[in-house]
Amino acid sequence: MTTLISATDTVTRDALAVLQPGFTGTTAPDWVLRRVDEGLASVALFGRNIRTPEQVTALTAQLRAERDDLLVAIDEEGGDVTRLEVRAGSSFPGNLALGHVDDLALTRAVAQELGRRLAECGVNLNWAPSADVNSNPGNPIIGVRSFGADTALVARHTAAYIEGLQAAGVAACTKHFPGHGDTAIDSHHAMPRIDVDLETLHARELVPFRAAIAAGSKCVMSAHILLPALDPDRPATVSPRILTGLLRQELGYDGLIVTDAVEMQAIAATYGIEQGSVLAIAAGADALCVGGGLEDDGTVLRLRDALVRAVRSGELPEERLADAAARVRALASWTQGAQGAGSGPGAATQEGTAPGTGIGSDIGLVAARRAVLVTGSAAPLTEPGYVAAFTSASNIAVGDETPWGVAAELGRLLPGTETDTYSSETEAPAAAVLRAAGERRIVVVVRDVHRHAWMGEALDALVAERPDTVVVEMGVPQAAPRGALHIATHGAARVCGLAAAEIVVRGTEGTAV
Repeated sequence: MTTLISATDTVTRDALAVLQPGFTGTTAPDWVLRRVDEGLASVALFGRNIRTPEQVTALTAQLRAERDDLLVAIDEEGGDVTRLEVRAGSSFPGNLALGHVDDLALTRAVAQELGRRLAECGVNLNWAPSADVNSNPGNPIIGVRSFGADTALVARHTAAYIEGLQAAGVAACTKHFPGHGDTAIDSHHAMPRIDVDLETLHARELVPFRAAIAAGSKCVMSAHILLPALDPDRPATVSPRILTGLLRQELGYDGLIVTDAVEMQAIAATYGIEQGSVLAIAAGADALCVGGGLEDDGTVLRLRDALVRAVRSGELPEERLADAAARVRALASWTQGAQGAGSGPGAATQEGTAPGTGIGSDIGLVAARRAVLVTGSAAPLTEPGYVAAFTSASNIAVGDETPWGVAAELGRLLPGTETDTYSSETEAPAAAVLRAAGERRIVVVVRDVHRHAWMGEALDALVAERPDTVVVEMGVPQAAPRGALHIATHGAARVCGLAAAEIVVRGTEGTAV
């Protein structure tokens, strides 16, 4: 049965207000502008919407011509997960690199400069930082997106990141509540489950979120994960026990709660996106992230109408939807004042160093260089080498578009350097690399070799044949170092690749660890 829904009534406007949809194109489609006029209070930008900072600035200006307090959200963690620099790689190292350095002033300064660049483009909500404790080294979705496996370290850097980002006038969104670090399944594909007791959850997963709340995080993102110790029946995103009982009441959080993308299979395959959205708002969420894979007007209308029908049927209390919409509008109001106060140059645009920190002006590269861990010693490459990139299935949060590795940076430093890509499908990858390299020095680039047995076997065979092989690990450095020179960058951002390439060509005399 079709329900007539008016675009002008309060419930319909509130239903639009709680959506954070994406769209296609580098300018705003007519349907987006029309929905903003009807009450849509947020939009989300993804890599598909971005070409240059100037283009993004024009896009956000176009959107705000319809509504000046519009929330423009982005998933810009820096490091491996970048949207603003999706085609070149990030100018900032990610969380694991910052956690490895363990300098709170550095983390704060990196986040503030990242926030300043977002604010200059008109973005005022960043779905970052990840506050997940990477307690499971085999985690397929978090990894280098976490500050590390130490709970206290993750907590203090989460707080520092929030302080830096929000000092630039960009609202932080701490994720993935109540913690995605101990999972072995990617919630983009299925429902992860964390089977630990309440004592462990409070001592590990929840500690960084307590720190985030104390630091004033304006937003928290829920995770599509099942934690039976908290709720044996419902994943966090649709659990009143977790969102209202734990986050609101027990932890005392009063900011905006946004869901992870509702089209992810953990929700879509379990409840369907319409019912999942209704359950999430009823459970205590205030906004629904949608659009990483769904970016059309039809999806927005389906979700709007599902919420309106749920209110009219009594399934979703009207006051709960009104409260959620009010929280969205309140955050938008905060960003209007905060961006004006925090729009001055950040550390990376100032001459010399940031006052009182000793941090250099090119903050991203400074941080990436400090994050490198070198094991062994080898003569520098003085002639073009051969780079073998060992690749695995892409982390969907990172995406396939963003380049990674050291080949491009080595090619700039040593013109003539060549590269090829190898995977688990490559027959005898070590032998293939040796044939392709010939007499040239070999540099092998990997991510998370501890998670991929074939990589470790190929590396062992290569090093046995060519002891002067250089290995660059750009994921979590969990496996024992291999090669005459082993460089752990703690992430695959462009600046991490540059920091590693500099060591390869500079050599390690006197710097080996």
